[in-house]
Amino acid sequence: MPPEPLGDRGEFALLARLRARLGSQYLGDDAAILSITPGMRVLATVDAQVDGVHFLRQWMSPRQIGRRAIAVNVSDIAAMGGRPRFALISLLLPNDRDIVWMDGLYEGIREEAARWGMEVVGGNISSTTGPLIVDVIVLGEVDEGLVLRRRGARPEDVLLVTGDLGRSAAGLRLLQQGGRGPLVEAYCTPSPRIREGEALARSGRVHAAMDLSDGLASDLHRLGEESGVGAVIDAALLPISEDVYAAAASLELDPVGLAVSGGEDFELLIAAARDDVDGLVRLLGEIGTPLTVIGEVRPAGEGIRVRSADGSLRSLAGGWDHFAPRDRA
Repeated sequence: MPPEPLGDRGEFALLARLRARLGSQYLGDDAAILSITPGMRVLATVDAQVDGVHFLRQWMSPRQIGRRAIAVNVSDIAAMGGRPRFALISLLLPNDRDIVWMDGLYEGIREEAARWGMEVVGGNISSTTGPLIVDVIVLGEVDEGLVLRRRGARPEDVLLVTGDLGRSAAGLRLLQQGGRGPLVEAYCTPSPRIREGEALARSGRVHAAMDLSDGLASDLHRLGEESGVGAVIDAALLPISEDVYAAAASLELDPVGLAVSGGEDFELLIAAARDDVDGLVRLLGEIGTPLTVIGEVRPAGEGIRVRSADGSLRSLAGGWDHFAPRDRA
């Protein structure tokens, strides 16, 4: 069967096709009419995934791109202790995209949304002469007394991170060389920490939290700015897996650099009192997720620093900046 370009169908036929595939009662009006649970706070986030910047279309399946577009937004909801409920999708599609390719994209969107009990309730579709863009809005909710925020970290708090770091950055480099395997999968289809975020929020022991999307180096600066504090992380404490060390060796890269500045791990970074660390580690251990101490919060005047293996301290810089003169993908 020969490829059928999207432009041959037209916008309304494409929307009807998407509505049939998603099966949602909300697709049809100008806006979605949603029922929000009393006593809960609505969480809304939006993130655009741009071909060549956030994903590599030539190396990834449309299903992987769809899953990734949902997952990176769900991670923002996880960082605030919430549960995702609804998504809206805005697509900017080149006319030469095959209709079967679009079906695969939406299969990934549907799959990842269903994984978290979400419903796709609307969106927009437009042609573009530029790169493919998948722009996603996610609405979630959280008990009004349990919202996790970036502000609230206090000097002498301990900094902890879920899971391990550097997997996505290593996976991206391997993917660019045609590689496959768990690290590549970590980049292509990240797994947001929804259960972990909810458990941490319910514990009442977390002073501040955020997800690690742009890299520990960048995101820790954001947490410090919002909380009005400084921080020191210890490079020797960073949770880096053996497969990241192996990949870094094969790629001739620094594994600590991948962990600190690589980005897109979508783990949770939290600040909590030292006395609560053991309880929080046990709490997430019951879910099966490691929680590792990586440093501590310091007064704002000390800045954001990293302690090297030799004990020396230096300013922590790096991480992802969309407008820096370099390409992520």
